[in-house]
Amino acid sequence: MKTHKKFPDLETERLILRNVENQDTSFIYQLFSNKEVCRYLYDEPLYTSEEDARDFIEWHRNPEEKGYNRWVLVKKADKQEKISIGTCGYDSWDQTNNIAELGYDLWHEQWGKGYMEEALISAINSGFENMGLNRINAFIALSNKNSIKLLEKLGFLNEGIYREKHLFDGKYYDHYSYSLLKRDWEMRA
Repeated sequence: MKTHKKFPDLETERLILRNVENQDTSFIYQLFSNKEVCRYLYDEPLYTSEEDARDFIEWHRNPEEKGYNRWVLVKKADKQEKISIGTCGYDSWDQTNNIAELGYDLWHEQWGKGYMEEALISAINSGFENMGLNRINAFIALSNKNSIKLLEKLGFLNEGIYREKHLFDGKYYDHYSYSLLKRDWEMRA
């Protein structure tokens, strides 16, 4: 009997979303050690070694067992060349109330090209269909205007400010609290 996957690999017109693997160590290190990429990520410091990337991969290994994941966004390119450009995934899955938190990041040279929108549409569909979510949360730094625009374009509602959500480098940072309900997503379709 085949079991239903909660975190299957996904495919969009221009991207493959696959769960993070050991082969992604260099990319994950490059992504999370880049100041521009991490400008609004206040939940952990910049990576300083590939060991940090290996820890990230280990943390997200076996998503079906753990109940959280991280997909690597792989750009479909000509021939066999596949270029990783970002990640997205679910965390803080409350299976009793069918709520999870969506997080994402994208290599800065790929900003503004629609890749994250494409990836998040697929991830949102997967969350509602495969995880049985009713609500998806996202927390965005107050100054991250592009991310705010993206979530609002996808139908997320700003529910206010989550005050002092992250302590980072000795300072507390407020975040906007966004949510998307399954019924609202289905009405958009």
